[in-house]
Amino acid sequence: MPSGSEGRNLGIGLLNRKQTHVIPFIGSPECPQPPTSLSSVIRKPALRNNPSASLPPLKAGKGGTKQSDGDNGGTALITRPLQQTRRPNMYRVLLLNDDYTTQEFVIIVLRKYFNKSAEEALQIMLHVHNHGVGECGIYTYEIAETKVTQVMDFARKHQHPLQCVMEKK
Repeated sequence: MPSGSEGRNLGIGLLNRKQTHVIPFIGSPECPQPPTSLSSVIRKPALRNNPSASLPPLKAGKGGTKQSDGDNGGTALITRPLQQTRRPNMYRVLLLNDDYTTQEFVIIVLRKYFNKSAEEALQIMLHVHNHGVGECGIYTYEIAETKVTQVMDFARKHQHPLQCVMEKK
C-alpha cells in the first residue's frame, strides 16, 4: 500500500499524485447507474475512406433499462448491426513483350515469382511472345503490387527491360 502522500483509496476509486480525478465504480454513490444513452459517452471513430461517415448508433437490447435484483448497477445489452464484408478487388498481373528480354528469362520469372510449372510458364511465355501481353496471375492489390515490384527489380538487376504491370479485373 502506498504511503498517504503518494496515494489513497477513497472507496470509490484510486487517487494519487499523477491522477487528476477519481474514476467512480459503477454502483457507487457517485455513479449509481450506467448512462442510459451511450451515444453521449462513446465517440464514433472516423472511417478510413470516408471521414464524414459514422457508425450506426448503438441500441439497447431487450431489458436494456431494467434493474437487476435490487442492486443499483443496471445492465444493458448493447447490439450493433452486423457489417457485411466485401470481397477485395482483384488485379491481373501482366507481362509485356519486348525485343530484348530472352524467353528463358521470362520462364525463370514465371517459375520463381508466380510458382508456375515448366509447362504453364512455357505457355504464358509463348502467349506474351505472340500476342504482346500475357497474364501471370490474379491477386489482391497488395500482392499484385508486390509481385510487379519483385519482377521489375529482378529484371533490372539482370539488365533486362522486361515490363510487368497490373490492372484491375
